[in-house]
Amino acid sequence: MSYHDPHRETAEDPGLRHGGQILADQLAILGAKKVFCVPGESYLGLLDGLYEHAGQIDVITCRHEGGAANMADAYGKLTGQPGICAVTRGPGATNASNGIHTAFQDSTPMIVLVGQVARSMMDREAFQELDYRRVFGQMAKWVAQIDDISRIPEYVSRAWHTALSGRPGPVVLALPEDVLSEFARVQDARPAQIGKSAPTNGAMEQVQQMLVRAKAPLLVLGGPDWSSEAADMAAQVATHLNLPVATSFRCQDYIDNGHPNYGGVIGIAPLAGLRRKIREEVDLLITIGSRFGEMTTQGYSLIDSPTPQMQFVHVHPGPEELGHVYAPDLAIPAGPLEFLAQCLALPETGSWSADWVTGFRKDYDAFLQPTQVPGDLNMGEVIRHFSDRLPQDTIYTNGAGNYSVWLHRFHAHRAYRTQLAPTSGSMGYAVPAAIAAKSLHPDRTVVSVAGDGCFLMTAQELATAKQHGLAIIYLVVNNGMYGTIRMHQERNHPGRVIATKLENPDFVAYANAFGIPGEVVTQTKGIAAALDRARASAEGYLIELQVDPEALTPTQSLSAARKQGEAVVAA
Repeated sequence: MSYHDPHRETAEDPGLRHGGQILADQLAILGAKKVFCVPGESYLGLLDGLYEHAGQIDVITCRHEGGAANMADAYGKLTGQPGICAVTRGPGATNASNGIHTAFQDSTPMIVLVGQVARSMMDREAFQELDYRRVFGQMAKWVAQIDDISRIPEYVSRAWHTALSGRPGPVVLALPEDVLSEFARVQDARPAQIGKSAPTNGAMEQVQQMLVRAKAPLLVLGGPDWSSEAADMAAQVATHLNLPVATSFRCQDYIDNGHPNYGGVIGIAPLAGLRRKIREEVDLLITIGSRFGEMTTQGYSLIDSPTPQMQFVHVHPGPEELGHVYAPDLAIPAGPLEFLAQCLALPETGSWSADWVTGFRKDYDAFLQPTQVPGDLNMGEVIRHFSDRLPQDTIYTNGAGNYSVWLHRFHAHRAYRTQLAPTSGSMGYAVPAAIAAKSLHPDRTVVSVAGDGCFLMTAQELATAKQHGLAIIYLVVNNGMYGTIRMHQERNHPGRVIATKLENPDFVAYANAFGIPGEVVTQTKGIAAALDRARASAEGYLIELQVDPEALTPTQSLSAARKQGEAVVAA
């Protein structure tokens, strides 16, 4: 068989492009800057197309599709533009499902490009064949397959608009390999124009009237479609209307946590005072962007469903989310920036007491102080040291587990998008997210915080960081167990421990194998020198923090969790 050179064919007719070139050209036109991928033969045409854009689109080669998809999610969070992930068919696509699910629950714009078998092979269970509409139908905004080369610009443009419009989220496009290798003359797409909804004058008049009547209002920030401009504007609105402000689960960086009106985050293990105020005292709740999901609402117990116990104004860019769980008194389909801009035009009409606002802040300041915990290493003190020593624009990433409670409680975020954490509760997120962050912001400090179980789910991506010269500080909180599950195990089945103990490697030796130095810290007093060494390393640095298994959370020990479970069983 003679070798077919597609580049010779296009050289003879410059108007002709193969499908992979057309697709890569559309990504460039629409503004893609990075593609996170694990290469596969099913989309060689796309890889060839990306070769032509080497100076414009940075292709980051990953070691697992789950890592690539989570990097794309982090990119989407950081930029507000779709994170692009490219994976091969079958196993590659299903490996990427973790990041797709995270992007869906986190409302992150993402486009996942999946290689597919040739059209002539379909519906025969060909090698690695899957129907991606069925596989991803419930975890993506739109799933489609491009069966006609002439429609590649249309599909990619629609994917971009769909990922960004309303409630943002992931889109999956399947790419039959023969479509990527065909040739055609097609018209390119235009750069995307995303329409934004704004509040009506009537809606803002209602907001003003509600504020006039309120005695105990609260503003809650969260959800999608934010930007640094929106975060700054939220701080201005809080000052202008003298509103106390809270943030939803893992959206702590949506306002400067140093703002005098900031009262903390509503999520896992929130401030007791904040929880009590919402449950018992708040008479007007204005929520911008948050869906008010399970974690933010303490299992839907913090706010009565479907009718909240207070006046409820729900602002969200996706109209389908308004009234989805909670029936609002006022539903406003709008993005955060569009709503906040009009809030600045409202008169200062509040009649609530100054103590109502300052009380939130006092509780939050007290909550920042580290607690006493078992063992020689206090994670609260460690996080406070990092928070005090590192620049305010340091980006912190984490996955899921009890260890994340220490970071969320004791670090005060001072700038927008310094927190990258999955509201989906996905383990293994910290390392890939840190890689995406450092690739976007090489001059900023990036700290990946992971538990021992969480870290090993995507630790192979240290190779990606090393390959691309990304110097990240990795914290591995090692307590030798799946701590969150062990906690619930003890609370529900005290003393019947199974499947939660972990046998861990030498984490420092593991990092060394990738050319990344590191050390073990066993006492709180050792963290200052370790951080100095980490900051001085041009290769990145891993610090293994060996903590006492008894130190489950800042407020509960393992023994206390067991006693709690025993008391329930005895009752």
